[in-house]
Amino acid sequence: MFEATAAFIRSTFNTSAFIPLHEPCFIGNEKRYLNECIDSTFVSSVGAFVDTFETRIAEYTGAKYAIATVNGTSALHVSLLLANVQPGDEVITQPLTFIATCNAISYCNASPVFVDVDRETMGLSPRALRTFLETHCVLEDATCKNRITGNIIRACVPMHTFGHPCRMDKIKAICDAYHIVLVEDAAESLGSYYRSQHTGTFGALGAFSFNGNKIITAGGGGCIVTNDATLASKARHITTTAKIPHSWEYTHDMIGYNYRMPNINAAVLVAQLEYLDSYIENKRRLAHEYWNFFAEHDMNFVTEPEKSRSNYWLNAIVLENKQERDHFLEVTNAQGVMTRPVWTLMHKLKMFENAQCGTLENAQWFEERVVNIPSSVRL
Repeated sequence: MFEATAAFIRSTFNTSAFIPLHEPCFIGNEKRYLNECIDSTFVSSVGAFVDTFETRIAEYTGAKYAIATVNGTSALHVSLLLANVQPGDEVITQPLTFIATCNAISYCNASPVFVDVDRETMGLSPRALRTFLETHCVLEDATCKNRITGNIIRACVPMHTFGHPCRMDKIKAICDAYHIVLVEDAAESLGSYYRSQHTGTFGALGAFSFNGNKIITAGGGGCIVTNDATLASKARHITTTAKIPHSWEYTHDMIGYNYRMPNINAAVLVAQLEYLDSYIENKRRLAHEYWNFFAEHDMNFVTEPEKSRSNYWLNAIVLENKQERDHFLEVTNAQGVMTRPVWTLMHKLKMFENAQCGTLENAQWFEERVVNIPSSVRL
């Protein structure tokens, strides 16, 4: 059966060559815009393409403001700083995520607290979030404090796994009730919507990634989106080394970061944005073909959650158990079809092994069963 799956994937991508999990697609104005950028000599963090990209990504997501950064991790790091995450604070997130989520929390000298994910979304569970807060936390002077550690829970970071939106209305309502700042890790979900609203725009801030394996890419890159003018202004300031604008003087008024996206990367992303809608439609067609195939073979293909429209960044199947998962990985990779398991759960990593956790049954269940399958845009 798994050999048949590999054969189907190979026929779907119409190639006898090695099939990667997700490769970039450059079919538009990338080279033209790169030449324009080089000819302008503005190849660093100042340039017309950075401005254009920020305007267009804001328009696309429906956010009022977008701030381009060098990668998604830096976007999330700065978002947490703008959420006033302080050393010693705690940030609630999910254990089923890429390491960048927890790295960004750690850069703030804060600690992650892990709550479970939903079976329906693979993202942060509102029920698990509420249960954890009701069991372990108390509100004091409009601040959420962890009764176990005595620390402030400053922020909550849900991550939209593989581009499938979390149930953001419920998560936001809980965060608001507990005075916790909502920051979305939307790294994988450009082009995904929950209740017709783009991911990344439910919280105070959202962070996107344009890494080489993302749906659009410049080899790297990220951005922050927000509807708050003050936060947007601070984000631009912090990501450009906190330099006070002046024609020649170098004055900096706080610790800043060299996190702004170079114009040369923005040039590629402006071209990529021109094809984003067609990429998503292509990927949704691929997901539909996968769904048909796996339904015929009584295998569980991960589909978009209720009231959502997903970009299907990475397609996934859920197998019966870890043994079947491992066998599937062996067979498909041996046949030149790249597949991979989901990430090791964050609380199992050495850096976070002492983190406080809620009950994590769903995350553990997914870790033992989920496999990602090739998801590139097909030409």
